[in-house]
Amino acid sequence: MWRRLVSEACEAIGIERDPDELDVVGEPGHLPARLPVEDLAIACVGAALLATGRRVRLDTGHLAAAMRSEAHLRVGGEVAGSTFAPLSRFWRAADGWVRTHGNYPWHREALLRALDADESAVESVLGRTPSREVEDRVVAAGGIAAAVRTPQQWAAEGPGRAVAVRPLVGTRRIGDAAPRAGREPVRVLDLTRVIAGPVCTRYLGALGADVLRLDPPHRPERPGSQDALLGKRSAVLDARTPDGLARLRELLDGADVLVHGYRPGALDRFGLGAEELAERHPGLVVVSLSAWGNTGPWGDRRGFDSIVQAASGVSIVESPDGERPGALPCQLLDHGTGYLCAAAVLDGLRRQAAEGGTWVRELSLARTAHWLLGQPRTAPRERATDPAPWLVRIGDVTAVAPPGRVDGRPLRWQRPPAYGADEPTW
Repeated sequence: MWRRLVSEACEAIGIERDPDELDVVGEPGHLPARLPVEDLAIACVGAALLATGRRVRLDTGHLAAAMRSEAHLRVGGEVAGSTFAPLSRFWRAADGWVRTHGNYPWHREALLRALDADESAVESVLGRTPSREVEDRVVAAGGIAAAVRTPQQWAAEGPGRAVAVRPLVGTRRIGDAAPRAGREPVRVLDLTRVIAGPVCTRYLGALGADVLRLDPPHRPERPGSQDALLGKRSAVLDARTPDGLARLRELLDGADVLVHGYRPGALDRFGLGAEELAERHPGLVVVSLSAWGNTGPWGDRRGFDSIVQAASGVSIVESPDGERPGALPCQLLDHGTGYLCAAAVLDGLRRQAAEGGTWVRELSLARTAHWLLGQPRTAPRERATDPAPWLVRIGDVTAVAPPGRVDGRPLRWQRPPAYGADEPTW
């Protein structure tokens, strides 16, 4: 199945390569699930590798380790990867199940405010409240929650229908900027966090790009975020201030690529919408990553991989007993979409060099979930996966090496992760 999915991914992005040009080695079964998780993961990473235009190889064992990279992260020999906070889980509601997210303090506070409860009372309040009411109340308070739906329910509702009609990878050319002379290394401005966006930008770093990640000072990253910082520089910048915004614009003037994970329209208040970017910083490749897509009833709604799994029906398909919601064996929507974003960047750079213009690529976790749900179900085949062969030491951090070989050479992280340790400059 993976060959067909590689072909679909390449077609969606615009990569003119045959799936047989991707050399996949290793046995299958490292990511067992009812949905074809491993095949889709091969397609996403394979598309990014094929977009290099080089001879490429991918090992299924390495792939599986990379898809769970945050779980394998060690700092000073201690487990440091991302874990779910106590309020990030499934709960029984009055009429079914609901998934909440409280990993960041501001999301936790919004959840408790919406429920008018302290943490000890959350289970009781949710147990007597309909799941859709929980969803509406939490979202209205600025938090993140989703009622658990079946795939059929999601497909019949407005948000699901809006996702279904979107392409897997949206593509727009804006303006007539001249083709840029190739810069080595390519400069990537990274305005992303959590998993999907950082997977994209760290992979670009592994492929040789100069990646600069910016974080706002009022939204510090969680401890254990080193997995998201591999292969890139990291700086803190407050674009809400005149000096910070001016610095951001200077960085955009010197950038080749902008990857951002802001909700649709969120950057408009800074004058950084797609049209404004094309006018003020012509010739950029812009990748916009969101949870639910840039249009539709949920276009401006926050979301994470686990929330999208719950709302779209993935959690029901992966139920362990037909009643309790389950989960994929990895955060595939995050990781898979991240590699698709990296492929879209590489293809965008190719298009810009050949045709000019400002290229905008749009991807979402929900559209990747729609792609996954449209595939045949599989019988889980479990194979023990030992990540040890794929782990590398960088400073005091042990992490999964970037997956794949290009022209016979393994990829590697170019620099150790250090949150906020760099100046916001090229």
